[in-house]
Amino acid sequence: MFSIRQANQDEAAWLQASFDSHMGWTKPPGYFAAALERQAQGHLALLLALEESAYLGHCKVVWRSAYPGFRDRGTPEIQDLNVRPDYRRRGIGSALLDAAERRIAERSDFAGIGFGLYADYGAAQRLYIKRGYLPDGRGLHYGSNPAVAGETYRVDDDLVLYLVKMLKP
Repeated sequence: MFSIRQANQDEAAWLQASFDSHMGWTKPPGYFAAALERQAQGHLALLLALEESAYLGHCKVVWRSAYPGFRDRGTPEIQDLNVRPDYRRRGIGSALLDAAERRIAERSDFAGIGFGLYADYGAAQRLYIKRGYLPDGRGLHYGSNPAVAGETYRVDDDLVLYLVKMLKP
């Protein structure tokens, strides 16, 4: 059985090592230390999925998104949802989203989320739509800028479609 809780300030090194050893790719050095510093400043909440003391995954709730479509409307954004490959399809991603949405609902009627448009994001794309997230109507973005018809963009993590979900009717 797993649990969800907010990360503690002293867990940066452990989180970095756990992520890097279990995910099949690495975060930039200091990623979790920076996230925990931003959490201490009140800018985000870093949520962890754990089984006893083993890292299973995480996500962030960013209270003031850099994406103008969310920032201008005061919509908090769920970012960086990750679940260890050997623990996927067990409800951990959904449990992290449930916890994130509960926190957001304390401050906002809406939650925002974005995903990349290539196959590595396929599971996330299906999960978010299944949970009721809908495109926010502002089209594709590359970084924080709207994609312009006729222009060419690199298909990478910066080419994103943003979605929004109403949490309270």
